[in-house]
Amino acid sequence: MAVVQFMVSVDLSVVNLGLPQIAVGLGFTGAGLTWVIHAYALTFGGLLLLGGKIADRYGHKRILLLGLILFGLASLAGGFSQEASHLVAARALQGIGAAALSPAALALLAVTFPSGKERVRAYGIWSAMNAAGGALGVLIGGVLTEYASWRWVMFVSVPMAAIALALAWRGVADAPPLAPSGRPDVLGGILATAGMTLLVFGVVRTDQYAWTSATTLLTLAGAVILLAAFVYVERTTTRDPLIRLGLLANRSVSGANAYNLLLGGAMAASFYFASLYLQRILGYSPTVAGLELLPFALGVGVGAVFTIKLGNRVERRTLLIVGGLMTAIGFAWFGFISADGSYLTDILGPSIVTSLGFGLCLGPVVSAATVGVAPHETGAASGLLASSRQIGASLGLAALGTAAAERTAGRLTPVGLTDGYALGMTLGAALLIGAVVIAFIVLPRGATEPVEQGTRDLVTEAD
Repeated sequence: MAVVQFMVSVDLSVVNLGLPQIAVGLGFTGAGLTWVIHAYALTFGGLLLLGGKIADRYGHKRILLLGLILFGLASLAGGFSQEASHLVAARALQGIGAAALSPAALALLAVTFPSGKERVRAYGIWSAMNAAGGALGVLIGGVLTEYASWRWVMFVSVPMAAIALALAWRGVADAPPLAPSGRPDVLGGILATAGMTLLVFGVVRTDQYAWTSATTLLTLAGAVILLAAFVYVERTTTRDPLIRLGLLANRSVSGANAYNLLLGGAMAASFYFASLYLQRILGYSPTVAGLELLPFALGVGVGAVFTIKLGNRVERRTLLIVGGLMTAIGFAWFGFISADGSYLTDILGPSIVTSLGFGLCLGPVVSAATVGVAPHETGAASGLLASSRQIGASLGLAALGTAAAERTAGRLTPVGLTDGYALGMTLGAALLIGAVVIAFIVLPRGATEPVEQGTRDLVTEAD
């Protein structure tokens, strides 16, 4: 499961340092280039709930294997793209594959390690691999872009998917489906994905149409209508709903997902702005830029180790508050980048602070979102958590990227571009402060591992 998560995380960040070359190679516009990221994040995030429900219905291992196959084939197709639309379509297919395999993998983890020290250790390892994949993806993308071709940022996922497929085939035990009856709510999955896509589309296009323009207002209104229809379908469907709305009555589940939404939005934007700043402003090559972002992975790993050590003695809520504050401080530091800055003060210093805080957050937020959930709903709860992260990433990148573009306002000089990147990072700090407030107000107190009694109480509350 750690290898699977590493692969998914790598694919979220591996394209970042290849974006300038991808834009030239396939003729992307400035705004259109962000859809290389959005196409993956939106299909991944929008279909995760459906993926989790299908995994509960048809078996976690079976859906995991099918998702890996689709993911590998989509990566291969993306590498052979000849037009911008081809790459965006391939990234969307990758997102569909990831939406199937990711909740299945996390559900297997939750079922295998339901509580106790082993749960803390398992989620710590999972969190470290998740973070390492995201950070190493930047390095891998830089090396491949510089010494091979941007196409290899897509091809590299093919052997990883094959290795993960072989490991899962041999290493994951077969088990009967946890929710063998009922038909998954496909309509709900379509409505959720369409609504989120339209919402992000409306936000991204504010660089062309003002927020108060008829085009933007109609697009956002359409998104709201689709998302409202999704909620209505979930409440009234005769099929097995994607997410039982009563599950959100569990304060731990709802608080963790709200926290995760804001965390995902800030972190996606940080990699995007940092990679562009290193290459366009400081003038580093893709490989060097990737190496210079590597300390971020190390910091996240250290933070994850602290989580493992402290998980039995410190409340998840406390870890999330402390981790969120540290990450916000790192983002605020990023907000002081300048056109004549240096790597040590403008990137390395804030990266260390941000990554340590991020590492403290990852394990506790995953544990909080799945503890107390009935076994037959682990796939749905896992899908909800992963969905909140990816939807947050897409919305955060859209909103912060648009704000950065407005601050730049056509000033494509080092000073103008840096002003935009700095504003994006500062707004990321604001998102993390919001996450800390949610952890303080919403998450229940006293939740540490082991949590056997707490789990029983939360199941009762959720039911």
